[in-house]
Amino acid sequence: MRLPTVVLALTCLASAASAEDLSGTLQKVKETKKITLGYQEASVPFSYLDGNQKPVGFAMDICLKIVDAVKKQLGTPDIAVDYIAVTSSNRIPLMVNGTLDLHCSATTNNADRQKQVAFTNTHFLSATRFAAKKAAKINTIDDLKGKAVTAVAGSVNLTQLAKVNTERNLGINILPAKDQAEAFLMLETDRAQAYALDDVQLAVAIARSKEPALFMISEETFSKPEPYGIMLRREDAPFKALADRATTELYQSPEIEVLYKKWLQSPTPPNGLNYNVQMSPALRNAFKQPSSSFDPDVYVVN
Repeated sequence: MRLPTVVLALTCLASAASAEDLSGTLQKVKETKKITLGYQEASVPFSYLDGNQKPVGFAMDICLKIVDAVKKQLGTPDIAVDYIAVTSSNRIPLMVNGTLDLHCSATTNNADRQKQVAFTNTHFLSATRFAAKKAAKINTIDDLKGKAVTAVAGSVNLTQLAKVNTERNLGINILPAKDQAEAFLMLETDRAQAYALDDVQLAVAIARSKEPALFMISEETFSKPEPYGIMLRREDAPFKALADRATTELYQSPEIEVLYKKWLQSPTPPNGLNYNVQMSPALRNAFKQPSSSFDPDVYVVN
């Protein structure tokens, strides 16, 4: 009669030991039965609000795969998912102070940010390219010689444009714009023959324009590919290991192609816009060999 009691006691001890072994985010989630995802309301198509004011997007879907892995590891399928809207300026402080558990958007993984936060495996690579009207037949950076080219004032894109202009002695007439809307308007109205910006943002701007078919995006880039990653807290090795395993499994499976096409090559909610962003060879390689490195050279395909 004592055997069931002994078995029950051992089971309880095992459960207690398992709970004690947890730390950081996993311990927090286990105790609160809640995981908090940060998103940005207009980081299209990575995280944004759909017609029902629900956070959706490519990065949101990836985060939910990590959440599934957390539920499985903790053996707790009823974990609630909370969503908090964040901005570019407060997303890192809210991660550092423990408000967010994952940040799901288009956050560039770089050396400075890794001093404050960590990132899981890269889910997108963005580089500065230029958009132009197809009729102008401007296909390469050298074709910009003597042309008027715009970029947003104070942006990295403007700095990279100026650097290439000097290095190649192209004589480009650089026209700084106050914001993205003004820059694209300059391109639309032919005040500028090209517009330099992150490639995925160019794709979004073109898709939202009155006549998307008029425009093209250059294949040649002004910069090396910069990695975007899902952000998490630093010095939380067990949670990062889980997130890395979950994303590696996703990125090395056919499902990543499905998710990519859903958000970057198909009509998306709420307005049915298709951004027509092809998966670059560098990103395809990054999915085959997942990495959370901030170094752009890691992602260069020779």
